[in-house]
Amino acid sequence: MNTVIGVDSSTQSCKVLVVDPDNGRVLSSGSAPHPDGTSVDPAVWVDALRTAWAGAAPADDVAGVSVAAQQHGMVALDSAGQPVHDALLWNDTRSAPQAAAMLTELGADAWVDAVNVVPVASFTLTKLAWLAQHRPELAERVDRVVLPHDYLNHALTGEYFTDRSDASGTAYFSPTTDSYRTDLLEKFFGRVPLLPPVVAPGDHGGRLLPGWSAGTAVVGAGAGDNAGAALGLGLNEGEVVVSIGTSGTVFTSAAAPSRDPSGAVAGFADATGNHLPLLAMINSARVMTATAAMLNVSLAELDRLATQAEYDAGGLSFLPYLDGERTPNLPDARGTLAGLTRANMTPGNIARAAVLGVLNSLADALEVLKGHGVPVEKVLLIGGGSKSVSLCQAAASVFDVPVEVPAAREYVALGAARQAAWAATGSMPQWERVIDQSFEPSGEWGTDVRGRYVGARKAAYGV
Repeated sequence: MNTVIGVDSSTQSCKVLVVDPDNGRVLSSGSAPHPDGTSVDPAVWVDALRTAWAGAAPADDVAGVSVAAQQHGMVALDSAGQPVHDALLWNDTRSAPQAAAMLTELGADAWVDAVNVVPVASFTLTKLAWLAQHRPELAERVDRVVLPHDYLNHALTGEYFTDRSDASGTAYFSPTTDSYRTDLLEKFFGRVPLLPPVVAPGDHGGRLLPGWSAGTAVVGAGAGDNAGAALGLGLNEGEVVVSIGTSGTVFTSAAAPSRDPSGAVAGFADATGNHLPLLAMINSARVMTATAAMLNVSLAELDRLATQAEYDAGGLSFLPYLDGERTPNLPDARGTLAGLTRANMTPGNIARAAVLGVLNSLADALEVLKGHGVPVEKVLLIGGGSKSVSLCQAAASVFDVPVEVPAAREYVALGAARQAAWAATGSMPQWERVIDQSFEPSGEWGTDVRGRYVGARKAAYGV
């Protein structure tokens, strides 16, 4: 039986799945951690891939491989293929001044016209601008710039290549024209380094080198992590993914690009040839972790308290902007607990308010998507936060749409495996999605909670 391999190289770790291409069943898996930090030697990703690969122990029947990885990271290489600087990851914010200057110089509309995103510190171009301004002697040595998954593609095949989903997070690639905007590199980096070719969805960029597995398996284009998750879930029109991890993301696959000069919606590409409008929240599951710590209880106990509390948290509204926020764009915001009285100041209501605060923050993102004409008919809830009973039970009422919780799987790596099968066979496999739980909106309480939260947000921040 031929197998395919999907790789998820995230900020925290590398995961490798060996998958049956006929049905998507995971046959074996392996994982390895990545070091903490916002800048790392990219060689550690290759080491982690080798460790995770060995743990998965693939047989010699591998037909295809694909890598999905963290987006935006700057991997700047010299002419010998060595990094001139540690890779700056998506969560490295040292280039925030460069991002602000770029926005001021060209204006939001011009950026959206060019690359369908508005510069923020996450994006690769801002990091290159930082390198040019703060370490010009290193910038002069840069011969080639790639992304984390491109770097792993090279380790697997000896070739650098990328895909449009990951390239769309650089701020120098247009997902609407599927072409690099080298003029932006010239303007903000000072010149145009070598860039990886953009491999079409379903195609492959090379073949697996000896030492990984016997045979000549193809290596697919790869993808950014969110595009990989969308592929792993097999999104249909009208379905929106709400991923609740340390941070939160809201995204969907759409045939047409979303244009948003406010910068709230990032107009990325997906891994199928369509688009992936995406919003990101800084504060998500860690809001509940912080609340549990404040109450001196475990997460399980926090969940129990929130489940047994009043539906509306006794009138409390929690704006969960503990570390500032990205959506809405309030980098200097702080958390706010509104409506506090002696009567409702109980551990249960505070636990419930934290859960509802996370959901309302995500509901804000869903409202922005709707405002851009994106249909939101069903939400697929994934990520660590989807393990919370109280959160899952309340989500449909706060979002006011049906909510499904897919079975817990490594959807980024699974999407990469699906892409690998596509590259190996020439056709996209159709794998069954398994749903663990389904919820429908219930009663009017969700509308009341939502209205009170929006009122508190506007009172505090005017947005």
